[in-house]
Amino acid sequence: MSVAATREQLHETPDPYGAYPRLSPEQIEALEAHGTRRTTTAGEVIVRAGDTSYDFVVVLQGMVAIVEHDRGAERLIAVHGAGRFLGELNLLTGEKAFVSAVVRQPGEVLAVRAERLRELVARDPAFGDLILRAFIIRRSILIGLRTGLRIVGSRHSPDTRRLREFAARNRLPHSWIDLEEYPAAETLLRELGVAPAETPVVICGGETVLRNPTNAELARAVGLQVASASQNACDVAIVGLGPAGLAAAVYAASEGLETMAIDAVAAGGQAATSSRIENYLGFPFGISGGELAERAAIQADKFGARPRLALRATSLTRRDGNYVMRLDDGGEIESQCIVIATGAQYRTLDIPRLAQFEGTSIYYAATEIEAQACRMDPVAIVGGGNSAGQAAVFLSGHAPTVHLLVRGGDLGADMSRYLVDRIERIENVHVLLNTEVVELLGDCTLAGLVVRNNEDGEQHELDARALFIFIGALPHTGWLGGAVDLDDRGFILTGRDVPLDEPVIAPVQPAHEPLLLETSSPGVFAVGDVRSGSIKRVASAVGEGSIVIASVHQALAAL
Repeated sequence: MSVAATREQLHETPDPYGAYPRLSPEQIEALEAHGTRRTTTAGEVIVRAGDTSYDFVVVLQGMVAIVEHDRGAERLIAVHGAGRFLGELNLLTGEKAFVSAVVRQPGEVLAVRAERLRELVARDPAFGDLILRAFIIRRSILIGLRTGLRIVGSRHSPDTRRLREFAARNRLPHSWIDLEEYPAAETLLRELGVAPAETPVVICGGETVLRNPTNAELARAVGLQVASASQNACDVAIVGLGPAGLAAAVYAASEGLETMAIDAVAAGGQAATSSRIENYLGFPFGISGGELAERAAIQADKFGARPRLALRATSLTRRDGNYVMRLDDGGEIESQCIVIATGAQYRTLDIPRLAQFEGTSIYYAATEIEAQACRMDPVAIVGGGNSAGQAAVFLSGHAPTVHLLVRGGDLGADMSRYLVDRIERIENVHVLLNTEVVELLGDCTLAGLVVRNNEDGEQHELDARALFIFIGALPHTGWLGGAVDLDDRGFILTGRDVPLDEPVIAPVQPAHEPLLLETSSPGVFAVGDVRSGSIKRVASAVGEGSIVIASVHQALAAL
């Protein structure tokens, strides 16, 4: 390393966004009662990428660099001087470290155990907000710099897309090396000892190579909490960690219930794929769905809700007075009450060859990962609701042309007025009303669309390299296998909508009029998009998840 480069690294990284705040002398003095001072030496590694646990460290004297090592090369992320603290979101979530912290200029640090930090953050709202805000921004910086995991695979591989989506949905810092575009991809695979047929692979910490891992295997590799093969009985098990499930987890755990919460992919549900939620109360400038989910998951974990990811519920039965939820890895969770918040699956178009393109060019979410895949290609969006409108606004900043295809004749029929007004002001968003997709063009990847005007029947081709579909959803209830009553569309009936017959799963008490949000099986509740009659909004889902716990308490008392 040159002398000039070394001198440059001894300058602190600027902090225009609040990612690197400096603690006050009073805050440092308060922390000293919970930590240990120690001296540091040049070149000392305070945190190493891949560490499963590490301390919360405040720099008192000297300089510490945040770096990433990849196959012998070092990449500088940031430099911290006196008063600044190290670490990012994984100090609160328990994930492994994605980058390293190395002493550049010797001095002194104050180290506080991560467990103690979590207690202090929970106990002191002002300090907690300072730390959480900085950690969330730092995670966003790491994601933007494409640090962390390396996913190596073909853009034509459904497994490559699955892994990229899992990393993006869980806000794991990562980058994607496309085998079709990266010139040295074959050389890299040879260096890793990986055959092309074994791709996609995930490189963790620059060394560990996972060959086409399952979502659960990748989750374990980075330190995400995954449900084990067998869990002890709990008061309430929550299935699905969208806004409704997260709210239920926060309220259940904060009110003293032994709570287990699981999700098949990531916290946040469909809301987490939204680039910006602008009408959620309390956020006048909007908040991304990913950040909202991140904050809620940390909040649930703070109260002891034990969120677990990457495992899917496959059935629901009763045993010895409790409910037993079986998981796709063969394990099970036993609980006295169940809150079903599994949401809905994306509704798709009934057109030929759709499945052929679903692994490469068809999308049901519009986040940074999809925007990267589309790059500067023209795209088309099908849908007339808020999700389609938000996608159009977001993708207009990445694609040269965005075609918004609406089946009806009025964009404002199902879309919020603020979104309609914004879309009308964006020059590269073209709205086609009374329009449907009838044919997909191309071979391995999408080359264009044939669309039809449903008023005059006229058809024409549309230039599009990607198709985003936002036309509603189907309830995710297939796993229940008749355990609760459903309406004619497959959504779960609750409360007064439940027929007053014998419950589907034999209870430990006579049939009774269901409680608020309770299903046909006593002690089993449904909230959010999966529930019949629900309003498909983040705020209403959070509301249902919050109030359902009052009914859970009543059910537990009755049981």
